[in-house]
Amino acid sequence: MKYYILIFCLVAMNCMAQKTTVYCIGDSTMANKKDPDRNPEHGWAQVFQSFFKENIVIENKAVNGRSTKSFIAEMRWDSVYKKLKKGDYVFIEFGHNDEKIEDSLRYTNPHTAYRYNLIRFVKESREKGAIPVLLTSIARRSFNEKGVLISTHGDYPLETRLAAQEYKVPFIDLEYWTERLEQSYGPEKSKQLHLHFKAGENPYYDKDKADDTHLSLLGATEIAKIVISQIKLLDNPSLEKLKKGIK
Repeated sequence: MKYYILIFCLVAMNCMAQKTTVYCIGDSTMANKKDPDRNPEHGWAQVFQSFFKENIVIENKAVNGRSTKSFIAEMRWDSVYKKLKKGDYVFIEFGHNDEKIEDSLRYTNPHTAYRYNLIRFVKESREKGAIPVLLTSIARRSFNEKGVLISTHGDYPLETRLAAQEYKVPFIDLEYWTERLEQSYGPEKSKQLHLHFKAGENPYYDKDKADDTHLSLLGATEIAKIVISQIKLLDNPSLEKLKKGIK
C-alpha cells in the first residue's frame, strides 16, 4: 500500500513540476473582471488561459487602475516576486495609469520612474530565473473626425521599447498591433472591441456607456490572439517552452 502511495505522490509531483506559470502584471486592460458571466468588460489576460495547454498556468495578477508605481507601492509586485521560480514567465504591460499626471499615487515620469520600474521588474524576474516579457500599452479607440487613429500614450511605449532593447527582453509591441486592430475595424465597427451600449441595451449598464479604453469579450479575445501570434514569431530561445504550450 505504501508503495502505491509513493508512486502516486511521485507522479503528482512530476505533473506539478512540469507546469509553467505565466504571471501577468499590469492594469485594467489586462485584469480579470468581477462577475464575468454578466459583465461585458474583460481584460485580455482574463481569456489568455484558453490559448494554452494544461502545462501552462496563467496567473493574472493585473489589477484595475494600477500603474507601475502603485503596483509596487501596494506590494503587489512583492507578492509575485516571492512566488516566482525558475522557468516562469512575467508578462509586463503598464502605461495607462502611469500617464495620470493629476494623481501623485500613480503618475510616473516616462523617462525616469516608469523606465526604472520596468527595469526593476525585469531584473528581479531574472534574479529568480524567470523570463520577463515587456509589452507596450494597448491602443485606445481614439479616432479623430477624419477617421485617423490618434496615439494617446505619449513616451511610455517608447521607454518600454528602449528598456526591452537595452536589457534584451522579449518584446511585444502591443500598441502597434492594437492600432492595426482598431484601424482594421474602423471608427464605427471598432466600438465592438470596447464598451459601447445605450441605456438598457445591456442589463449590466443602466446608463449609456461609451468606453474606448476597456475591452469587450471580443476585444479581449482579439488582443489575446495578437499576443499569441507574436509569441510564436519571437525568435528567442527562452520562449520555446511557452511556444510548445500553445494549443
